[in-house]
Amino acid sequence: MNELITHPKGEQQNGALIPISGPVAVDTFGGRIHVEWDPQAAVTPLGQLPFFIEYLKLAGLFDAWVGDCPLQWTSPNAPLKRDILGTVLLSILSGHQRYAHINRCRSDGVNPSLLGMEKVASEDSVRCAFLKLDEASGVSWLQDHLHRVYAPLLSEPWILDADVTVKPLYGRQEGAKVGYNPHKPGRPPHTYHSYT
Repeated sequence: MNELITHPKGEQQNGALIPISGPVAVDTFGGRIHVEWDPQAAVTPLGQLPFFIEYLKLAGLFDAWVGDCPLQWTSPNAPLKRDILGTVLLSILSGHQRYAHINRCRSDGVNPSLLGMEKVASEDSVRCAFLKLDEASGVSWLQDHLHRVYAPLLSEPWILDADVTVKPLYGRQEGAKVGYNPHKPGRPPHTYHSYT
């Protein structure tokens, strides 16, 4: 009789994680770099970005995303498409939600070159570029590339384990929305979702 496996076994844990000693080679669009961990250095929110950029390069995702983008300019002074889209990517990965926040990326002297960008575009250049983008072709382009990322995973068996934590709020706080709040029904909480 065949045994039904409802939860496949994960990777075996052989003990605690061993810290990486020495530099780690990472292939980026700007060439190969070596990342070294310094436990005494300050923490940066984009410290893992070289590894994500290596994933984008090896999977061919960033080049295809830039190449298929329907943005077109006729001016020889226009910014490069790669610079516009790379700026948007860096801004989103930094947690920015407004065009004005893009200016915070302009002082980054490392990550734009890892994406193969010549420079970080200004917020005005990004805004003007997206104003020229036809909505239907832009949505089609983004959906196409989103599908390329998740389509291979649909053939794999997986389990979604969701944990929703509700934090009751008092007063008016940014990000609070009326929703499920078991402690104070009808009041807006912050809801955190954790998926594993």
